[in-house]
Amino acid sequence: MAQKSFRHSQLIAFNNVAAGHDGVLSDRSGAVVIKPCNQAEIDFYHSTTAHPHFALYIPTFIGTLTLNSDPEAAAALTQQTAPTNLPDSSQVVPLSEAPKAISHAPIVEKAWTPSNGGRITTDLAIVLENIAASFKKPNILDVKLGARLWDDNAPPAKRVKLDKAAEETTSKPLGFRIAGMRTWYGSATADGNTNGLSPDGYKLYDKFYGRQFTANTVRQGFEDFFLLEKDAIAKGPLRKVINRFLEDLEGLKFVLEREESRMYSSSLLFVYEGDRDALENAFVAEKEEEDPTDGVDGGETHEESDDDDEEGKPAVQALKLIDFAHAEWTPGQGKDENLLHGLRNVIKILDGFIATK
Repeated sequence: MAQKSFRHSQLIAFNNVAAGHDGVLSDRSGAVVIKPCNQAEIDFYHSTTAHPHFALYIPTFIGTLTLNSDPEAAAALTQQTAPTNLPDSSQVVPLSEAPKAISHAPIVEKAWTPSNGGRITTDLAIVLENIAASFKKPNILDVKLGARLWDDNAPPAKRVKLDKAAEETTSKPLGFRIAGMRTWYGSATADGNTNGLSPDGYKLYDKFYGRQFTANTVRQGFEDFFLLEKDAIAKGPLRKVINRFLEDLEGLKFVLEREESRMYSSSLLFVYEGDRDALENAFVAEKEEEDPTDGVDGGETHEESDDDDEEGKPAVQALKLIDFAHAEWTPGQGKDENLLHGLRNVIKILDGFIATK
């Protein structure tokens, strides 16, 4: 069974964070995200094995790390086999027959010691797939869901603070707000002018960017994410990308409308290929893959493993629900309308980019 070692010297700061999440790390391959977390989030990821339809819409849960104060601690080992909580969509049973038993993803203890940067204040970290790893230039958007952002355990002062933030942003009227994003524009101009871009050609939008919008102006944030002009209708490959996001959002909505849960301050994470040439090539590769004559040469079919196909397949877009520090299943309490309200409004806005005028 394949294993991977996460040593302190092999871990680096994770730069593809669209919003918040100080102290997030990755390995040098960029294949995983190592995020400081609380025990509640770990428990929630474990619990998703009993909710296989929901598990399709969250990042693959690889395991956990316990941050050890011993600088000579052994390297952390985590299983790299396919996790049990994320079944292939073709293998998911009907919602009415979802399994009741919960099996646990691997837990890794005695991990490396973080530096004294003061960024990690917990001994726990969760190891997840990096859904942006397969993109050449990933454009990333974090949309925080919910008009109510605190759970039942929040102290009164925190409830007041978060309610105020919701009142002053789109969280209250729409049930979501843009928490941050990064979009790729390319390198600096010939005269060296960076046009406010990062050294790697990205324009970065922090949490304050999303707080400026109202219910009437928030479409502009999505226009910036998709690099569209004001009131424009998406065309070409970008239209296909948005259509796929809509398919994923509708699928997630379908699942959440049939679950009984409460998820406060969870986010939708949107990723799509920001390099237009790479995006077009990805669509071409998909079309070639769908061609029934593909792989036939002189009457012989050349078969390759599914794993090899997936690893080499160019990415177009991805959508996942993330951040479950304040999430739980709540049997008997009905669906999570707080979350669904925001999800439905995001769908309405994306619909506007493909609607025919």
